[in-house]
Amino acid sequence: MTWIVAPEPFDTPDAYALRRSYYGEVAGRYWRRAATRQEIDDGLSSDGVEQLAFPTGEFLVGRYAGEPASCGGVLLLDPATAELTRVYTRPGQRGTGGGGILLAALEDAARRLGATRMVLNTRLDLVEARGLYVRQGYEEIPAYATGPYMEIWYGKHL
Repeated sequence: MTWIVAPEPFDTPDAYALRRSYYGEVAGRYWRRAATRQEIDDGLSSDGVEQLAFPTGEFLVGRYAGEPASCGGVLLLDPATAELTRVYTRPGQRGTGGGGILLAALEDAARRLGATRMVLNTRLDLVEARGLYVRQGYEEIPAYATGPYMEIWYGKHL
């Protein structure tokens, strides 16, 4: 089984399905209950994903054995800094090496946009994501933004 990660518009059927899965999982874990269809719809309706397209960002979809299985985006915060966002791998494909492949492709996307540094924020309960970031060379940094779902921040020079 192989992974292929490539840029894809955020609104294709596969990208949209992955974004729904991502939002459903992270919201459900935060609320400690399954997110409803309406809550997912509401969350996606104003999430700013349109910024994840050139020239301000890029969205990528990963396919495992040809099936859509992961996604992520990069958003330019300034000419040298990109933010990693919406990083997700479907539970059935976790542990197959796709997370590292996805992060490498997202870092390449940030470089194509001119970034020399990647930053991200996440929550403490998203332990799988935090472990992936650390394994890929991200280090804890001071907060660069604040918000209700931001508990820890990471950065890496590209």
